[in-house]
Amino acid sequence: MKTGSGTLVINIMSEGKAETYEGVYQCTARNERGAAISNNIVVRPSRSPLWTKEKLEPITLRSGQSLVLPCRPPIGLPPAIIFWMDNSFQRLPQSERVSQGLNGDLYFSNVLPEDSREDYICYARFNHTQTIQQKQPISVKVILVDELNDTIAANLSDTEVYGAKSNRERPPTFLTPEGNASNKEELRGNVLSLECIAEGLPTPIIYWIKEDGTLPINRTFYRNFQKTLQIIQVSEADSGKYQCIAKNALGVIHHTISVTVKAAPYWIMAPQNLVLSPGEDGALICRANGNPKPRISWLSNGVPIEIAPDDPSRKISGDTIIFSSVQERSSAVYQCNASNEYGYLLGNAFVNVLAEPPRILTSANTLYQVIANRPALLDCAFFGSPLPTIEWFKGTKGSALREDTYVLHENGTLEIPVAQKDSTGTYTCVARNKLGMAKNEVHLEIKDPTRIIKQPEYAVVQRGSTVSFECKVKHDHTLIPTVIWLKDNGELPSDGRFTIDKDHLVVADVSDNDGGTYTCVANTTLDNVSASAVLSVVAPTPTPAPIYDVPNPPFDLELTDQLDKSVQLSWTPGDDNNSPITKFIIEYEDAMHEAGLWRHQTEVPGTQTTAQLKLSPYVNYSFRVMAENSLGRSLPSEASEQYLTKAAEPDKNPMTVEGLGSEPDNLVITWQPLNGFESNGPGLQYKVSWRQKDGDDEWTSVVVANVSKYIVSGTPTFVPYLIKVQALNDVGFAPEPAVVMGHSGEDLPMVAPGNVHVTVVNSTLAEVHWDPVPLKSVRGHLQGYRIYYWTDQNSSKRNRRHIEKKILTFQGSKTHGMLPGLEPFSHYTLNIRVINGKGEGPASPDRVFHTPEGVPSAPSSLKIVNPTLDSLTLEWDPPSHPNGILTEYTLKYQPINSTHELGPLVDLKIPANKTRWTLKNLNFSTRYKFYFYAQTSAGSGSQITEEAVTTVDEAGYLPPDVGAGKAMASRQVDIATQGWFIGLMCAVALLILILLIVCFIRRNKGGKYPVKEKEDAHADPEIQPMKEDDGTFGEYSDAEDHKPLKKGSRTPSDRTVKKEDSDDSLVDYGEGVNGQFNEDGSFIGQYSGKKEKEPAEGNESSEAPSPVNAMNSFV
Repeated sequence: MKTGSGTLVINIMSEGKAETYEGVYQCTARNERGAAISNNIVVRPSRSPLWTKEKLEPITLRSGQSLVLPCRPPIGLPPAIIFWMDNSFQRLPQSERVSQGLNGDLYFSNVLPEDSREDYICYARFNHTQTIQQKQPISVKVILVDELNDTIAANLSDTEVYGAKSNRERPPTFLTPEGNASNKEELRGNVLSLECIAEGLPTPIIYWIKEDGTLPINRTFYRNFQKTLQIIQVSEADSGKYQCIAKNALGVIHHTISVTVKAAPYWIMAPQNLVLSPGEDGALICRANGNPKPRISWLSNGVPIEIAPDDPSRKISGDTIIFSSVQERSSAVYQCNASNEYGYLLGNAFVNVLAEPPRILTSANTLYQVIANRPALLDCAFFGSPLPTIEWFKGTKGSALREDTYVLHENGTLEIPVAQKDSTGTYTCVARNKLGMAKNEVHLEIKDPTRIIKQPEYAVVQRGSTVSFECKVKHDHTLIPTVIWLKDNGELPSDGRFTIDKDHLVVADVSDNDGGTYTCVANTTLDNVSASAVLSVVAPTPTPAPIYDVPNPPFDLELTDQLDKSVQLSWTPGDDNNSPITKFIIEYEDAMHEAGLWRHQTEVPGTQTTAQLKLSPYVNYSFRVMAENSLGRSLPSEASEQYLTKAAEPDKNPMTVEGLGSEPDNLVITWQPLNGFESNGPGLQYKVSWRQKDGDDEWTSVVVANVSKYIVSGTPTFVPYLIKVQALNDVGFAPEPAVVMGHSGEDLPMVAPGNVHVTVVNSTLAEVHWDPVPLKSVRGHLQGYRIYYWTDQNSSKRNRRHIEKKILTFQGSKTHGMLPGLEPFSHYTLNIRVINGKGEGPASPDRVFHTPEGVPSAPSSLKIVNPTLDSLTLEWDPPSHPNGILTEYTLKYQPINSTHELGPLVDLKIPANKTRWTLKNLNFSTRYKFYFYAQTSAGSGSQITEEAVTTVDEAGYLPPDVGAGKAMASRQVDIATQGWFIGLMCAVALLILILLIVCFIRRNKGGKYPVKEKEDAHADPEIQPMKEDDGTFGEYSDAEDHKPLKKGSRTPSDRTVKKEDSDDSLVDYGEGVNGQFNEDGSFIGQYSGKKEKEPAEGNESSEAPSPVNAMNSFV
């Protein structure tokens, strides 16, 4: 046995034969605390025996028969490995037809002539002794019966030929195993090997199935051309019936192998060492399984527990020993033995009863270095009895670290799942039990990960040119990286054309062999990274023109110098694409308050790649950068890491603070809340304070949640208040807020305006004066005064509730106002109310006033009826708005001759009570224009005009109605038989024919009588002065609107003219289809037109003019 060790060394070479030491060994280790024992160790010498001598007869058989060549190797230790070879030590070929069985025999499903040979030799190799044993060679001869002549065949006896089966095709039969069924046992965890070898002609094919389940996919393997089924790591679940199937063209056979998996004992729960302090309870558990079920027995210090010294604190219950109120003398080593017929397990467990204060075994001030965003494991190996509890602390202050952020392992190790920069610091491990406390400090440093910020890029270069791969590495400044380059995962060629500087690999004079994958590998003591690029070598091509584009996005954003209200952002510019970068735009996202919304932060010149950014408290910042050149702006970079600034008190208060009441007894204080970005910390609230402006009351304050209004109830009506709203959060208060003034709620005014009096300015305008109400009675913000006024006209004819009142509002504190748009000669009533934000106050007493008379409107209608040779009758309706008492009507009229010149104007006064008037002693067949208007004491109203024509004589016809296009006859005299009349008609017909011809010729030439100039020349007789040379009036004009005469204007057949239809037209001069003619017939071209036909009293006129009308046109 070695000194200072329990190892036993047996030197067989110098100390006798190996057989001398064959046996079972067990090691026992003992001290004052107890004794531990090892498993039994079996020592057996290896053996490689020789084959027994035997005489092997040659084997002769017919082609197609089956054959088994036995090996039967000697039994050695360990078992030999079997294989078949020839005299030349060449392995014999095997196939589906010829194969070696698990027992070493060589099986032929059917023999062929090429199987004939004299050196079938079975070899047994004993690896432990490194020897190979050889069996005597076996001779096999295969003959074809058909090739032998009958004589040779007759001389052969049955005993000289191997087997008696013919060489005809036959169905399969099993060579091994025999029969239809067999059994197989295997131990759990071993390899289960099942074998089926069949003979037949043609050669059978083997299949395997499991009758009551499926074969495990990942543990099943087929060997020896499907003849052997192997299942590795076999378990009890693999027990069952397996079936092998042999099949050829002539049939199918089956063999069932029932597999039972036995198991040597294996641990379910091995006994574990137990450390107890005096008086504690504990248990040793020893659980094992196997097939058959193992038996559990206990030993104490290597002695069966039944005969071991008695311990009152110990109680055995099957596979468990229970300890109660242990004492120091209870310390011992207990062994659990689980055994069945296939093996046994032995486990030692030390029950150590001792009282020890905590001890920390990890070295003090151990420094751990971890790459950011990776797990960090801080060790705290400890010992103590009773078992100490472990707590971890960070820094010198603070509470114990909790498992919501950290992982506390049972062995005392503290795990930080994702270490960040702020994880850097000193950590203290504290172990406590009832006997004392121990602590240990370790230090954690978080290093920036090594990154390749500029990776080598895929390159296509021309043969003979130079290529450069860039590999820019960024690393923690405290770590020293090493950078190596690989080509196709191997070392670079040892060629002077390959040069490496700080960040580049340069390959000069590139050849086709240089193509491949180049990898840059950066290593530090804590991590490593790599990046690859492919180099493709092509034939030389013309140099392409440069491509100009917006820059590529910046990358590798990094935050440094992280302070409470500032941080430094740095980045690496992307490719400028042949246009220099002019500036960088920096944006930020607040993931806490406005996730997904990017806002502008700042801009820096294009030559700058760092920026010092001012930050707000309690914002979870992310940054991105965009580059801009003369062609535009790049896409945004990837977002930087997030940086949460510390919370602080708000630095501003809400804006737009107002105090307005919604009811007479409240004050509604409203404000614009701070947004999340402005809150500066969690728990945003508002301190609302108020007090009456005119008083000595103290401020009343209340703290409300993050809302935008607060209602103060029970306030007096419309009292001024001083108000302030201050923001606060969990950190503290914002600066003192500004004081604003508001008012409590308004109520309706209590007093009506007094001393209301009205001054009538004219018939449509009045001025109202009133005294203002006392401001206290307004009970709110004075918005103005509102006048309600209405006319009492026709009020007796309808319900007074439906009187339409007009409203006029005067803003502010005015005490007078004008009422425009009144109706003349009307009775009005008005009252005044004061208004505030709540509504209207009571009305003042009604005041009545009257408007004076005004000029009337035009008569409602005017029509001319019953025209005769020398008279016309006018009928009219009074004005719709007399605007006073009518005193008289004025009628003015004047003739219009055939050249449309106006004659002398006649002025006639008609009493106001008349609605009909007849004019006599007029010229026959003459057109007259009438002007008609009413008068009050205030003056003359608007006029209405009309035109009419007297008839030819007593026997003639009335002129045609221009608007109706139909002839109206007043009286008819039978003069058709008169001779003078017949001659006159012939002359008229001839003249009309000539006139029509002349008119047709003039129309084709475009000549037209200038009617428009004539019409424009007609002036209103009230305005147009008389000509000085002859005393006549000027030409006719419509005083209403001075418009030219219109084609197609229509006048009703009853000659009624409404005010709105009083436009004059020369077409209306006649009452027939066509108007009067001039000498040259030009009037036809200007004013003839289609008119709707109306029925006459006696007959209808045609489109052609009647003889009477023709004569009238020449008068």
